[in-house]
Amino acid sequence: MCKRYLTCLLVIVAACCIIPAKIYSQDIPKELYTANGIPDSLKEDANSVVRYSSDEVTINGPGKAVIKHHSIVTILNQKGDGEAFIRFYYDKKYDTYSDVDIHVYGADGVLIKKYHKSDMYDESASNYETIVTNARKLTLEHTVASYPTTIEVEYEEDLSSFISMDSWEIQDLEQSVQNATYTVLVKPEIAFRYKNENISLKPEKGTQDGFESYKWQVKNLVAIKKQDYTLRWTVLPGVLFGTSQFNCDGYPGDLSSWQNLGKWVYGLHADVCKLSPARVLEIRKMTDSIKTDKEKAKFLYEYLQQNTRYVSIQLGIGGWKPFDANFVDNKKYGDCKALANYMYALLDAVNIHAEWAVVRAGFNEPAADPAFPNNPFNHEILCIPFKNDTTWLDCTMTYREFGKPGPFTENRNALLITPDGGKLVNTPKSRADDNEFTSEVHLVLDSVGGAKAQVKILSTGEYREQYIGMASMKQDDQKQYLFDDLDIKQPSVFLLEYGKDKNYTKEMNINLEYDKFCDIAVANKFFYHPHVFDLWNITPPIQEKRKANYYFDFPRIKTCVTTIDLPKGFEVETLPTNQQLKFTYGDYEVKYSYDAAKNQVISTAKFNLTNQVIPAAKYTEMQQYMDAIAKAQNKKLVIHRKT
Repeated sequence: MCKRYLTCLLVIVAACCIIPAKIYSQDIPKELYTANGIPDSLKEDANSVVRYSSDEVTINGPGKAVIKHHSIVTILNQKGDGEAFIRFYYDKKYDTYSDVDIHVYGADGVLIKKYHKSDMYDESASNYETIVTNARKLTLEHTVASYPTTIEVEYEEDLSSFISMDSWEIQDLEQSVQNATYTVLVKPEIAFRYKNENISLKPEKGTQDGFESYKWQVKNLVAIKKQDYTLRWTVLPGVLFGTSQFNCDGYPGDLSSWQNLGKWVYGLHADVCKLSPARVLEIRKMTDSIKTDKEKAKFLYEYLQQNTRYVSIQLGIGGWKPFDANFVDNKKYGDCKALANYMYALLDAVNIHAEWAVVRAGFNEPAADPAFPNNPFNHEILCIPFKNDTTWLDCTMTYREFGKPGPFTENRNALLITPDGGKLVNTPKSRADDNEFTSEVHLVLDSVGGAKAQVKILSTGEYREQYIGMASMKQDDQKQYLFDDLDIKQPSVFLLEYGKDKNYTKEMNINLEYDKFCDIAVANKFFYHPHVFDLWNITPPIQEKRKANYYFDFPRIKTCVTTIDLPKGFEVETLPTNQQLKFTYGDYEVKYSYDAAKNQVISTAKFNLTNQVIPAAKYTEMQQYMDAIAKAQNKKLVIHRKT
């Protein structure tokens, strides 16, 4: 699923490598360029080591800053090669890079390559959904020939418009830090704020030439080992920064509270949210026969989905200010803000009150902190506060179910945009039955170990959206996607057909043929895996000291009923045993029966995951549970020829 970005593109954007700024007056010890100067403790679990890192950020006024950046990073192995891929994102109207120098050193600290800004590739930072943007990126990729290799990066960045500052991302996963500092110089009237994340740090405070100064320093941070299904923001150390005053494209604002930020955003929406009087009459005529407000809202949401498409346009304040509702009504396209605003106007035309909401979108993204106003948002959705319930709409998805915003924006703080300002509210959390995968399989075995299978899949929620997205792929890619998703054994014949998409349930039919479906054939016996695919194919490793929560994308329910026709002249010798397994956040059950009259084996399996976030304290329980599922699914069906 593509992320929809709602940032003011003028925000300070860090380079790909998390390595801050050049302090020109400071000499760097030569041993920081040689690999033998790295302590052994910093090599453990590390793919790279930040030898030296320094940022100096000078905030001269609202929306105006200069960043000086200097860093030295030693790459220890191939997994650390990302440090040799340098990317600077910028907005060509408000953001410039200068004094760019990139030096490459061998293990002994001898200089082997120099790069400058003129060597970097300057290109648009747009994606396939963006039709016009000022966003650009400078990129350079150095090919690492041997290890260890050290990369030194220096530059100066000048910004003339932004809403909130970048955070200090101190280290990446499997990266240690030998020495790093971050300095902020800020005018007192800007009202600078900061907040620690996953670390306890206090800055040195002082004054310098009329500026308040803050300096953070870390030394000898060991690498954080990557653990499967762990989110970076939950474990990596950093410091968030904020200022109360900002200026974005000439629009001044106050970020001292969520309420004030909401007032600023409301001001960007208030003059573009009305349809023309003639169009209002047409919308009312379309909905006159619909009885309730909620039914009208559903009708208009589906009208929006059928008549508009998502594109991204990011020019100046366009990262925040939506197109006029009449523009979207005429052109039939817009970005997340424009489409949410258009839906707002459609509802307003029939006297249904709605509120815009900005949110940090993405699977399992962090929530906005009520105590630290800043700009974590990248997406806009809509909230309809009906009398008896509240309905949330994501207006960018042409196939999303009404009132089901889904895991992309669920269960996190969103900022409601009202005339009185911003208000943080929690978006709803999806349930397992919002995301169902229901399958029926008819498997016909032959007398030589081959088989034919007919598979019918009905999907809702995220499963439905995945398969709708899959349908737009090339045929070979669709096939590979299903093989990877379902872990299907390679067949000799594969046919895929899409059925109806009715009542937000997507149907899909697969026909498979196997020359050899049995796992083992011994004399007159055949040993089979009794399913064409397993309901669950994740078995986490044993981790006795798991420190981080384990994240799945969404809760779910998966079921499969498999009917197996035995070949003529064969009967069951061994039927897999029934299993029922439970853990705190789910359960699994499989049952087998044999109908001798029909010579059929019928199995019914069900997997239920009630919560997508598994606390670290429950990891061992989950690991043992899923390991038991894997063993249950691996039980064999044994048939033999009748004598």
